[in-house]
Amino acid sequence: MNEFVERLVDLRWPSAVKPAYDVVIIGGGGHGISTAYYLATRHGITNVAVLEKSYIGSGNSGRNTTIIRANYGIPEAVRFYQRSVDLYESLEAETGRDVMHHTKGLLWIAHSEAGVRQERARAEVNTAFGARTEYVSPRQIQEICPQLDMTGQGQWPIYGASYHPAGASARHDRVVWAYAEGAMRLGVDIHQHTSVTGLQKSGDRIVGVETTAGPISAGIVLSAVGGHVTAIAAMAGVRLPIRTHQLQAFVTNRYAHTFAPIVASSGLGVYASQTAKGEMLIGAEIDRAPAYAYDAGHQFIRSCAFRSIALLPFLRDLKLLRQWTGVCDMSTDYSPVMGFTGAPGFLVTTGWGTWGFKAIPVGGEQMAALIATGRTPELIAPFSLDRFANDRTMADRGSAGTH
Repeated sequence: MNEFVERLVDLRWPSAVKPAYDVVIIGGGGHGISTAYYLATRHGITNVAVLEKSYIGSGNSGRNTTIIRANYGIPEAVRFYQRSVDLYESLEAETGRDVMHHTKGLLWIAHSEAGVRQERARAEVNTAFGARTEYVSPRQIQEICPQLDMTGQGQWPIYGASYHPAGASARHDRVVWAYAEGAMRLGVDIHQHTSVTGLQKSGDRIVGVETTAGPISAGIVLSAVGGHVTAIAAMAGVRLPIRTHQLQAFVTNRYAHTFAPIVASSGLGVYASQTAKGEMLIGAEIDRAPAYAYDAGHQFIRSCAFRSIALLPFLRDLKLLRQWTGVCDMSTDYSPVMGFTGAPGFLVTTGWGTWGFKAIPVGGEQMAALIATGRTPELIAPFSLDRFANDRTMADRGSAGTH
């Protein structure tokens, strides 16, 4: 990382918590801070507080695999995530900060005839709704990523793949810093080490928060707390269809900068990309048992390494450098939950599961528009909480890659 560039980041921390704000956002990760940024830059709403119990980006925003993509399986998700891909592409120009955005392309591999049909369908749906994706043959796959073992060590042969050219990555902490800096410059207060201990009510309406720094009144309270969202929602009397699971990942030591794309296999439940430093970043499925712990396990390393080596044999010659765990807010239909909750004054942005980083720009933009206008934007209307009561779920499990 360029330490000189990082020293230039201008984060203006407030001296004290004010007794009242127009909007209080609980959670100082990417979604909370980007919402504050877009409230300030797009709508002129700057009397906003973001409350983070630790340091900004310390939760899932700093515990992910930094992949950006829009190759989802349902039209609503394709349109939504393509908007985020577009916003990421212009984020450096808008903020004036290097977030290390790099377009790599994404291969989504099929290991069976059924998988081939699924990836052909994905390519058609993606392209029809604005996210260019094409089906590629084994020969084309080998040209895109020569390191792949097309036989899958004789057990998981590669029959084909969908290829999403806009697949990209960015540096997670720099994304958070860029949004935080832009929001702070316009007057937004971001308070670190400030925990929310309760919600204030006036009748049925949420009118503020109780914190370790004292009570704060608010016109709107937004929960953007990731895996701990059910605890905050319960304070408002809201029950969410969310379960929290651990998600682990690791990086190896450096490999020659010759690994170009992001490679994902939902059949094997594993994916890989190369960082700017040359490290190989490997991720896999969520831990199946719900949990809030941040413990990392040897079993994950063993299982994930075995599967990733089956696709990329060169990995067996590398050493594990670092491992980490995040806690993911998984909705029951594997799609986000955004907007009104039925408790007046209390909104949520949740259900991000394993795909929250890629949605930071669009999630913040759309939630800011909802807060500023009081109307749900068309792009996020399908992801409202009431879809579960109305039997209009947005099931897209096959696009998670880490289910």
